[in-house]
Amino acid sequence: MHDTVDARSEADQETDHAVWPAIYRGWRRKCPNCGSGALLKGYLTVNKTCTVCNQELYHHRADDGPAYLTILIVGHLMAPLLHFAFVRWRPEPLTLFTIFAVGCVALSLYLLPRLKGSIVGFQWARNMYGFRTAP
Repeated sequence: MHDTVDARSEADQETDHAVWPAIYRGWRRKCPNCGSGALLKGYLTVNKTCTVCNQELYHHRADDGPAYLTILIVGHLMAPLLHFAFVRWRPEPLTLFTIFAVGCVALSLYLLPRLKGSIVGFQWARNMYGFRTAP
């Protein structure tokens, strides 16, 4: 059996940062490098650079990833809850719709910027796209 070979060079692997701390810092919407500066300058707009450590952040390519993850998580949480509430209490359809519509929107608004920060943190930790450190 042959060992699997990582497509990235050894030099790239050596410059990788710790992934989970970077993801956690992104979840908190902080700079993945220092953990102090703000990652986002608006609801979803990533700062060009960190105001504390001057880490360049404009390289990110989060694109539609945060939206897909938000839909995945909200759908997998709310669908079983909707089924349970309907089977258990049999509320009026309008009541059920209102409660779950508000719940889905609130959860989506909470998760979206945090998932975007996490994806940017992951990309920074793995030196993806333009985040590569200079040799």
